[in-house]
Amino acid sequence: MFENLNWWEIGTLLLVALLIFGDRLPAVISDGLRMLRNLRNMARNATGDLSRELGTDIQLEDLHPKAFIRKHLLSEEDEQAIRKPLEGTFEKLRSDLTDVRREVDDVAASADIRPSTAGSTGGVTASTPGTGSDVPPAQRHAFDVDAT
Repeated sequence: MFENLNWWEIGTLLLVALLIFGDRLPAVISDGLRMLRNLRNMARNATGDLSRELGTDIQLEDLHPKAFIRKHLLSEEDEQAIRKPLEGTFEKLRSDLTDVRREVDDVAASADIRPSTAGSTGGVTASTPGTGSDVPPAQRHAFDVDAT
């Protein structure tokens, strides 16, 4: 819980807690620990009740809908049967996306499109050698830069 705090920060927090709570600090700490224990017991009891109602051994991690379906409703064979048709589609989509990225990079290179450093919008501008800022906006972009 406190792995990202160093000793100085923890000491400062304890000093601030001592200043705020004063003599009541031990009672506040014990109340906080008691509340944490009660919350853990409530979660453990809820998990036990749910396991009894469902008739299976269930963990808190299993309450995520995907994990619940994968563990309790689908067998290994069912899961593979569902994944198999989608794997080919996923690979085709990945290769199509790679082709589109390559085409966009080619268009960007041929139109000499580079990031804008002058404006605060952080957009993309096209520069055509020999032309100034009098180029109409419709001709500045070879593609819709906001579409990505």
